[in-house]
Amino acid sequence: MSVIYVLLTISIIVAILFFVAFIISVKNGQYEDSYTPSVRMLFEDELVVKTTKEKTPKINPTK
Repeated sequence: MSVIYVLLTISIIVAILFFVAFIISVKNGQYEDSYTPSVRMLFEDELVVKTTKEKTPKINPTK
């Protein structure tokens, strides 16, 4: 039964440490990005052009 108390105490301490780290990062401006959201939709669907060096003969279907 005492193991439960130890694990509960350790988990609460770890949770508090993560919460303090989150608060510090918010206060330091870690999550403030004013540029990326405004241009995100411009660069979301970029086309990737693949160039191949294979030369395939073009067949003209009208001949």
